[in-house]
Amino acid sequence: RVVTEPWAAANLFCPSCPSPWLESFKPNTPASDFICPRCEERFQLKSSKSPFKTRIQDAAYSSMVKAIQRDELPSIFALHYDPVKWRVSNLILIPRFAYSLKDIHKRAPLSSSARRHHWVGCDILLHAIPQRARIPIILGGIPISPRAVRFEFERLRPLQNVRPKLRGWTLDVLHIIDSLGKTDFDLSEIYAHEETLRALHFRNRHVQPKIRQQLQRLRDLGLLEFLGRGSYRLK
Repeated sequence: RVVTEPWAAANLFCPSCPSPWLESFKPNTPASDFICPRCEERFQLKSSKSPFKTRIQDAAYSSMVKAIQRDELPSIFALHYDPVKWRVSNLILIPRFAYSLKDIHKRAPLSSSARRHHWVGCDILLHAIPQRARIPIILGGIPISPRAVRFEFERLRPLQNVRPKLRGWTLDVLHIIDSLGKTDFDLSEIYAHEETLRALHFRNRHVQPKIRQQLQRLRDLGLLEFLGRGSYRLK
């Protein structure tokens, strides 16, 4: 952290606007590490010497829940570094509107013998976030152009128009579409994942109508194109 945060302050740019740098927050600012001086987008940096695979360890669970409720989630920079070669190996960006409360896993509280006993942290479930919402900035030590990163961020930005309480369903259906691994698909292929969605949203007894509603929402957001007769295309 002593090394990665200054590196981020010196090298990161804002993916939301043309600003070539970000400003650091004061230490211990809840849920955020950086802010764009131009558009005021907030960001949080998470670093690890091991590749991020299924989850990203985050800070206090209560802080993340409050940020979600206020729609003040930060976008996440997940930085994987090589401690031997002393370089950044991979860096991905998860936009603030591409994850929700369903993607936050509450960890067990610290033991009573710990210095901060009863403190409760959380993990961001990376595997639950749509693949297209994990925007690469550095891959295998090779940086992606800021223009390409901003293009991907802007392509996903319509998701911010979905209210936080409703965003989980939209993201889950988008995640399933991504898992199909193709551009064109049929409604029946999404219906095939009905039980997965039912398990995620067990209070909802009308999963198929909800699927159709989310496909329409994704179409209205400009992320899908309706081809007719139950056929769709990812834009």
